Formats: sequence, C-alpha cells, structure tokens
Amino acid sequence: MIDTTVVEPHARTRYQVTFGVIALATTAYSVLQSLVTPVLPTIQAELHTSQSTVTWVLTVYLLAASVAAPIVGRLGDMIGKKRVLVGVLVVLAVGTLMAALATSIGMMIVARAVQGAGGAVLPLAFGIIRDEFPREKVAFAVSTTAALLAVGGGLGTVLAGPIVDAFDYHYLFWLPLVFILVAAVAAQIAIPESRTREPGRISFVPAVLLSAWLIALLLAVSEGSRWGWSSWRTVGLLLLSVVLAACWVFSEIRSPQPLVDMRMMRIPAVWATNIVALLIGAGMYAISGFLPVFVQTPPSAGYGFGASITASGIFLLPFTVAMFCFGLLSGRLAERWGSKLSLLIGSVLTTAGFVLLTLAHSQRWEIYVVSGLLGAGTGFGYAAMSNLIVESVPASQVGVASGMNANIRTLGGAVGAAIVGALVTAGATAGAPPPESGYTHGFMFLAICLACAVAATVMIPSRRPAMADLARSTEGQILVRNGEAALVPGAPIVEVE
Repeated sequence: MIDTTVVEPHARTRYQVTFGVIALATTAYSVLQSLVTPVLPTIQAELHTSQSTVTWVLTVYLLAASVAAPIVGRLGDMIGKKRVLVGVLVVLAVGTLMAALATSIGMMIVARAVQGAGGAVLPLAFGIIRDEFPREKVAFAVSTTAALLAVGGGLGTVLAGPIVDAFDYHYLFWLPLVFILVAAVAAQIAIPESRTREPGRISFVPAVLLSAWLIALLLAVSEGSRWGWSSWRTVGLLLLSVVLAACWVFSEIRSPQPLVDMRMMRIPAVWATNIVALLIGAGMYAISGFLPVFVQTPPSAGYGFGASITASGIFLLPFTVAMFCFGLLSGRLAERWGSKLSLLIGSVLTTAGFVLLTLAHSQRWEIYVVSGLLGAGTGFGYAAMSNLIVESVPASQVGVASGMNANIRTLGGAVGAAIVGALVTAGATAGAPPPESGYTHGFMFLAICLACAVAATVMIPSRRPAMADLARSTEGQILVRNGEAALVPGAPIVEVE
C-alpha cells in the first residue's frame, strides 16, 4: 500500500539563528573532545597518578559518547530534538564543571564520563537541521556542522598548549564551560521544537545490549596494548563483544519498536557510508593522537623536531584550517554533484596524505603539507558522510542513524589508535622513544585503511542532487518518489514512499 504524506512548505523562520546555536554547541563539544589530549602528562603530574590510569581520561570519554549517541539520538526522534539537545548541553555543562573542580584522578574520570554524554549533540543537530531548514539549505548546513565538529577537534589540540602555558590545565574546562552554558540558554530560547516525531519507547534490552558490546569492544582495544593482545582479558572482552553484538542485532530484529531499525542499517548508502566512517575515523583519531607525539620527539632519536606542546599544536594548524574550509566546500559541491563525489575526493586526499607521510616526514615543511592535505580530506569526508546519512533515512530516524554513524567513527578511531599504537611501540626499549620504523609502519597502516575507504565509497549508490535544484524553482511543486524528484506545476507537495 502506498503511504502518501503531505509535506508542508517551510514555514519556520530564523533558521539562521538556529544554525548559529547548533554551531556553537557542536564546536564546544568537539573542542572538549581533544583539548586534554596534548596535556595528559600535565594532568598526570598534577593529579599524582600513573600513565596507565590517566589514559582513562580519554577512554571513558569515548565509551560514554559511544553509548550515548545512538540512544539519545533515538530519544530526540521520539520526544523532541530541541528538548533533548538542551538536556544534553546541561549534562555536558555539569560534567565540564566537575572536571574543572576535580582534585583527584577518580573525580576527573567520572567528570569525563558525564561529559561523554555530549556525544549526542551531533545526531540531534543533524535532526534539527533536517526538520527546520529549507530543503535546499540542508546539505550545506549539515556539511558546515560536520566541518565544525572536525575543526573543533583540531582546534582543541592547537589551543591546549597556549591555555596551559597562560593559565593552568583547569582552564581547559572553565573556558569551554562558558560557551556550553551560552549554547544551552540559546537553544532553549531560539530553537523551535521538532514537528517530526516517531512515537514509541526505547526498548530496554536492545539499549543494554548495545551499551554492553560497545563498552566491551572499546575497553579491549583501548587497553589491549597495556594488557597484552593475547591476554585473557583482551581476548575475553573481544569475544564477549562479538557475542553481545550478535544478541543485540537479534533483539533489534525481533523488537516491535527497535532502538536501531536494522532495515535502515541495510540501506546500501547507509552501510557503505558507515564502513567509510569506520576507516576515516581510524585515520582522524590516530593522527590527532600520534602526530603531536612524533613532532615532540627530540631529534637525537633520529627523527622528530623536539617541539613543545604549543609548537606541536602549530603543526596541526593547517589540518584544522583545511578541515573547515574544505568542509564548507564539500557542502557546495554536494548541492551540485552529490555527496558521494565529495566523500570520494575526501577519501582520495586523505589516502594521499598518509602515503606522503609514510614516505616523507623528516622536514618540517613536509609535516605542514601532510597536515593540510589530511585536513582537506577529512573536511570533505566528515561533511559528506553526514549528508549521505541524512539524505538516506526517513526524517524520523535521522537522530539514531547519525548517532550510529558517529558511533562507528568513534569505534574506528579507537581501533585505529590501538593498532597504530601497537605498531609504533613495537621494538621500543624501556625509557627510549619508539623507533622511527614504528611510526612508518603505523602511517602505512593508515594509508591502507584510507585506500579501503576509497573502495567503499565507490560502492555507495549515486544520488542525483535534483532535490536541491528543484526546490529552488518557483514554477511548480515537487513530487518525491523513492528519493527521485520531479517538478509538477501546480501540484501539492507530496512524498510517496
């Protein structure tokens, strides 16, 4: 039976203000994600803890974000994205305040776990954009938001050193807290509540199983290098994650109200884009974690530049600037040629960056060139992936679909960082920097991952950008059937599934 839904013309105003609030919230969250990475040794010394314990400041953040993103994204689809976004920002502010006041490593880890709930900001933002923006503005707004997410991650790495040098590490949380509070108040005042809802409830069993297999997998890959990849804890957690993931899929298939609709995950554009997200995530997280360490290594080791924390951030400045600029360009390109082309360009550029880094990393200018090339590719890729997901699923499932895509990107980052870490430290002696060959092998591994991302991108079905072009016409209305658009003069706007 054909289900016909009348789609009202865009009647909301001030979508530009809505975008400004979304941009502020996204940037504040993404800066927090990476701000502590370059200063972990400082936090370790200030809180009198061990290196293995301080890494939980990062690990627990990833765990919490991975669990929160799809579940809270689904909650936003059900009860209203604006309401849930405000709640997430309040929780993020509470976690940031706790981190600013933390006087022990235990309190800091708890605070970072609370902050991780902010991982739901991105799927909620994409859902609000699809609900509230004119159709022809959606692709560019999604691309820009995704670019800001990537830029915030790079900006955190660049700013961490100067902030600690000028103040102390507590200001890594005090300063973002101001912007988070402003974003929460602005969201409550300026963002209209969602008109698109999917009534239902969150099934308890699938939610628990999803959380359990994500925690088991991320814990194993995050701690595997310290525990040993063949240790019973690492192997046991990996096996447990596989079993729990299978149980989760089975429970979602049988659930009358699934948390993640498996039919949605089988859409070719969705599963292929998620594969690319896994691989690009590996490159993005790994390079943010290991390139600063590489350039901080003293030249006496045979490589590196002996850069300070602040100077190592400067090496990533081209990465950050290029991500933002090319993320914006990706939206414009998607409007005309489709998001698949943007993602393909991004995957190719990122692959080229890692190949160049593998072959040439002895001169400062080579690092700057690679940094810019990786930033351009990541900017294209992040923006295009987000658009492909938003374009491919019903409006009522944008939140959970975007949450799962962000989740898979995080998983890719955790797995990629673990593997690169193992390659970098292979053959290292205690108390000495890792050998240069370890970094070379790690960069080569990332190049292979991104080459696979190019192949996965080719598998994504092409979608003509006819929707945006037709939406600009004033001579008639749009008939949409299975994602294809046609101009019908004088006809009402209908969407036929």
